[in-house]
Amino acid sequence: MQGDGDGWATGPDGELRWGRHGAAGLLLRAPLADGTPAVLLQHRAAWSHQGGTWALPGGARDSHESTVDAAVREAHEEAGIDVGSVAVRAQRVTSGASSGWTYTTVVADAPAPLDTTLNQESTELRWVPEDDVEAMALHSGFAQSWPSLRTRPVRMLLDTANILGSRGPTGWWRDRPGATATLLAEIAGAVPRTVELPDDVFGWVSRVEAVLEGRARTAVVDDARVPVHTAEGSGDDELARLATVTAVDADVTVVVTADRGLRDRLPRGTVALSPSAVLGWL
Repeated sequence: MQGDGDGWATGPDGELRWGRHGAAGLLLRAPLADGTPAVLLQHRAAWSHQGGTWALPGGARDSHESTVDAAVREAHEEAGIDVGSVAVRAQRVTSGASSGWTYTTVVADAPAPLDTTLNQESTELRWVPEDDVEAMALHSGFAQSWPSLRTRPVRMLLDTANILGSRGPTGWWRDRPGATATLLAEIAGAVPRTVELPDDVFGWVSRVEAVLEGRARTAVVDDARVPVHTAEGSGDDELARLATVTAVDADVTVVVTADRGLRDRLPRGTVALSPSAVLGWL
């Protein structure tokens, strides 16, 4: 029933938490002009709980809603967000109580900072660069969960031949340059984006570096989101070499490959993801 989640839930300790069926908020991320991520924050109205602090658009979940539906609905109601421009990436329970009450943060991306509209629950809505979030006066619950929600800049290297082979019998071998160009165009259209990494870490991928070998080196690729490295010899050798080069604008290096031999050659600290992690974007 619409609106039946509004109200306080009382736990065994007597503490009140908003949302009879729990609550959810939307962490909406979008790329700025320089490709770095910003998040949409709400300056809470003075009359609200912890008024005057900054947090995520969110609120009570109705009994018939999923946490994703509740978070997206609240962002639309409180910030006027166009729900059709929201791509959900993950969800994570960031607060809970012994009564079973939970607050779920739904992580999502938008292709660019979206227009917003205030309602009575906010005094301001602002797209804030991720690096600036911690300096703001944050709602205590959001401040506690933010370190686990923020992204780390990712340098992603793509074993392109391995990815093509993982797509199955598409006939890519008959026109390897054409199939390569098509794949990389599709990947370019899927970034920038938030990605989930091992150990519950979120990463931000603003571009994907593709390594091409053999006949694929003649593929025509002209998109800054997928810079290309052409291997004179083995693509694996080039990937292993690139993985040792420290990128000044990245905290994490990720190599996308199913090749166990290549994975064994990667420097310590490099994250290896399976091709399905990227093919799932398409």
